[in-house]
Amino acid sequence: MGCSGSSPRKGEDNTKKVRKPKPWKHPQPITMAELRRMREEFWDTAPHYGGQKEIWDALRAATEADINLAQAIVDSAGIILTNADMTTCYDERGAKYELPKFVLSEPTNLIREN
Repeated sequence: MGCSGSSPRKGEDNTKKVRKPKPWKHPQPITMAELRRMREEFWDTAPHYGGQKEIWDALRAATEADINLAQAIVDSAGIILTNADMTTCYDERGAKYELPKFVLSEPTNLIREN
């Protein structure tokens, strides 16, 4: 018989759609150059925390793409979204991938360089 929510109903899509993260504020105003450095450092070290390099590469590509392409990347890589804003994801083997807000969007207090 199974649990009442164990399988999707006919015609129901059981995957989360990628969406932009909610606006956020960095503890102190930062420049785009500082944000880029933080992102590079994260992506350089992220695979050392576990998971598959291919999934990390797909997540990076998805974070740097527009929403529609990000959705296609997530779907084709078999990434399971716990949060539609991509802050918490899993691969098909159950490995967890946590993405900080600064790789997903710009802070509201970003200093625009001239």
